[in-house]
Amino acid sequence: MFRSCILVIAVTMLGVTAAAAGQNAPAASNAPSPAPAGNATNGKKLFAAVGCYQCHGYEAQGSTATGPRLAPRPLPFAALSRYVRRPTGQMPPYTTKVVSDAQLADIYAFLLSVPAAPATPPLLK
Repeated sequence: MFRSCILVIAVTMLGVTAAAAGQNAPAASNAPSPAPAGNATNGKKLFAAVGCYQCHGYEAQGSTATGPRLAPRPLPFAALSRYVRRPTGQMPPYTTKVVSDAQLADIYAFLLSVPAAPATPPLLK
């Protein structure tokens, strides 16, 4: 009886130790791949030239009447790219003939560069 209790405790301790070690393991490969490098200045120009601003606003702030907010904190690049190429709502598709992958990376860099609004707006003077 004493031996079986020791065995159960030892196995339990090994399981707890292995679980704790797994918490410090590197992240799984499910992490989203990083966005390709892009030029935010060029992306802002493209955002206007391609017509994104018409629904999403010049600063990608969005509108309840026309299109959702894209920035700050845009979708991960892979999800945004997939949606831009094959949208499910009212947005027209932007194929690689319209917006190349490099241009889309520039637009994404612009979206990442849009600063978040201040937590509390400044008081009017």
